[in-house]
Amino acid sequence: MSRVRNDLFDNKEGYARGRPFVTMALWQLVKTAFFMTTFPWPSSVKVFWLRRFGTKIGTGACIKPRVNIHLPWKLTVGAHAWIGEDAVLLNFEAMKIGNHACISQGAFLCGGNHDFSTENMRYRHGKITVCDGAWVGARAFVAPGVTIGEDCVICACGVVTANMPAGAVCKGNPCKPSGHRWKSQQI
Repeated sequence: MSRVRNDLFDNKEGYARGRPFVTMALWQLVKTAFFMTTFPWPSSVKVFWLRRFGTKIGTGACIKPRVNIHLPWKLTVGAHAWIGEDAVLLNFEAMKIGNHACISQGAFLCGGNHDFSTENMRYRHGKITVCDGAWVGARAFVAPGVTIGEDCVICACGVVTANMPAGAVCKGNPCKPSGHRWKSQQI
């Protein structure tokens, strides 16, 4: 018989939303109307709403259609950062996207998880940091607790479960450094 006891799961243990239910509900309405839609709202409109919900966001940020941001008040986006279509920012904990960083189409930054080593599958969340100038490629997956170093490139479909070094080009599952972004340097 399985030891897993989903009936013992407590959705309040280890998950601090950081805002009351009413704010969560209002965010869902705004997210549906301005972020999850295919309608090409200008980034300035999305930046306006993100700031109203507590996101720290720099000038010149570009946010494409169908971007799913879970908790905007736990998000920091740097100046001139790009967030591509269909990106998912599941930020149960703090998530920081640096200046001039790029999150490509369909990338999934997953700051939430469950501890499969416990019978009740309790939450196991972690912050994610994408440093200045880093690029998370299309359809890449970034796990909780990971830092992507400055100017690091995560190639398309990479599965990042550990910190990646600055200036590296990283690929694969699990993602590993395979070269250096700037040809004049070595890893």
